[in-house]
Amino acid sequence: MRQVANAEVIQFPKKRKQRLDFWRKDSIIKENNEDYTSNSADQEQKSIHNKHDRGYKYLLSSKKIFLELLRSFVQRGWVDQIDESEIVKMDKSYVLPDLSEKEADLVYRLTFKDRDVIFYILNELQSTVDYLMPYRLLLYKVEIWRDYIKDIPQEERERKGFRLPAIVPIVLYNGDDAWTVSRTFRGMLGEENLFGDEILDFKYILLDVQQYSPEDLIELSNVIGAVFLLDQKTDRKELIERLKKVMAGIEQTPQDQRQRFFTWLTHILSRKVPKEHRHEVEEILSEIKEKGVSEVISNLERTLDEIMQESRQEGWQIGIEEGMKKVIQQGIQQGKLHGEQQSEEKVAKKMLQKGMECS
Repeated sequence: MRQVANAEVIQFPKKRKQRLDFWRKDSIIKENNEDYTSNSADQEQKSIHNKHDRGYKYLLSSKKIFLELLRSFVQRGWVDQIDESEIVKMDKSYVLPDLSEKEADLVYRLTFKDRDVIFYILNELQSTVDYLMPYRLLLYKVEIWRDYIKDIPQEERERKGFRLPAIVPIVLYNGDDAWTVSRTFRGMLGEENLFGDEILDFKYILLDVQQYSPEDLIELSNVIGAVFLLDQKTDRKELIERLKKVMAGIEQTPQDQRQRFFTWLTHILSRKVPKEHRHEVEEILSEIKEKGVSEVISNLERTLDEIMQESRQEGWQIGIEEGMKKVIQQGIQQGKLHGEQQSEEKVAKKMLQKGMECS
């Protein structure tokens, strides 16, 4: 499988009743014991970044898609040595006690094919820039080690040859702003340049979705490449064109991966249209199996055009109404000023008349 150059080296400042009713209020998709839920309407704006992070968590909870991510974007020798049959997704939540509502997104335990070596991959999913990321990763590592060591018999963990498993931290970032967070832990420490190897340090792998070229992502011809391509910042027309380009590869993937992809795609497209039209997008995408990819994409393109046209018309109407309100308000204000001016003139005239009478 072709690998895409790692973004870390680039530093830039069945039917409608069965449709994927997925990002609508109170909906839940449950697959392979993995819940993918949406928040209620009153929490939607507050949790929009969490929703995006959960989209990747849902995708990468598939072991095959996770391994696909490593093979496609992490250019390290150890990736080719991973024993696919021994990949284990850790179901435990590694919650950080001093960072509210923070917990590790995905943790996998892996082994090598020809060696009895256990190591962990900590995959943190981010849609916003987090300058505490190196510190968070350190805490996650400690929590994983703490959980690992408590299950080791005391005699074994106290012997000279005992070793903790290696943990490889990976940050997958899909935000629009440049990732300007320190890439090393020691970069967070004050006056770290005064010290040598005696202070703690590690580096994490950064996968920045926005930094990969569309050509490289299309050439991968797999689910994770298609996801990165469609998740990049683009307009509606370009998004549809990209969707057409990746569909041939998606149709060749196993059924469970296609299911996860279209579930994720429903979420992505639903976020790009007004809330009241999201059900239309969901219904169209749910008909892929019945009508085929080409017809569904055509229907989707037409529906998005109609939604955009309607939105523009509503925008014009709102603009006209707001303009009329401003004109009326200005007229009222001018009338008040004119009335006040006339009132002042009347008072002045009366005072002058009284003054003349007194003389």
